[in-house]
Amino acid sequence: MRTLYLDAFSGISGDMFLGAMLDLGLDFDQLKAELEKLHVKGYRLTRERLAKSSIYGTSFDVQVAGGKDHGFVEHHHAADHHHADTAADHATHADHDQHDHQDGHHHHHGAARHLSDILDLIHASDLSDNVKTHAEAIFTEIAQAEATVHHMPLADVHFHEVGALDSIVDIVGCCVALELMDIDEVQASPLTDGSGFINVAHGQMPVPVPAVMQMRVGSRVPIQQRLDIHTELITPTGMGIVKTMVKDFGPLPENATPLKVGYGFGQRDTGGFNALRAVLFEKKN
Repeated sequence: MRTLYLDAFSGISGDMFLGAMLDLGLDFDQLKAELEKLHVKGYRLTRERLAKSSIYGTSFDVQVAGGKDHGFVEHHHAADHHHADTAADHATHADHDQHDHQDGHHHHHGAARHLSDILDLIHASDLSDNVKTHAEAIFTEIAQAEATVHHMPLADVHFHEVGALDSIVDIVGCCVALELMDIDEVQASPLTDGSGFINVAHGQMPVPVPAVMQMRVGSRVPIQQRLDIHTELITPTGMGIVKTMVKDFGPLPENATPLKVGYGFGQRDTGGFNALRAVLFEKKN
């Protein structure tokens, strides 16, 4: 049995997860080929192997045509000219460069995808049933948290057009990676998050961000905070992956043989080593 252990000493995001999987040996061309089964266009995947603190790992990114206008939208009417830079924005965007929050956003008010649209798109794809089920579960988990945080019906939670594309590719990519790597189960360390506040388009947001905190409700996902890091480390995408995929939390497995170690780098400057370490184990009989 192949077990993936996520050592989340610096949190987790979708990009960090995919970077770590690529570093473990996930075939980049296979990943791209599987994502083509979604039948959506307008994005490009990039990867770069580099060293941080003299430790080599992989940085992964989803580049979307039209900029990085990401996230769930609070208001049902896109024409109100307010980009809802909510916690789910960070679900797909905190995995990327954070200067977008400071330099402004591209606004795409012409179209948006509701949760039901995204679930229909995934369901109608040529992906495996296993990937479809896992991706739909992650999207639903995040959307339910956002609906609660912003006190709105689940049916009204939706993405800007560009944000939906990035989110779909990111989240589905994580599910594809687990299948391509033949992972039987996922375990993790306790998660680590920062503290303080992050500034978003319409004000301040406490860390852990509200959607992440909401996803803790009714779960046993352990989160410890580092008071010396004043920024977000756990994105809602990362939390959605963990809550729907991880079965057990604790130290590194003792009765298993490590096969390989990989590092997926985060884009945020935390003042420390910002990476997700993933260890692939083969359990002993």
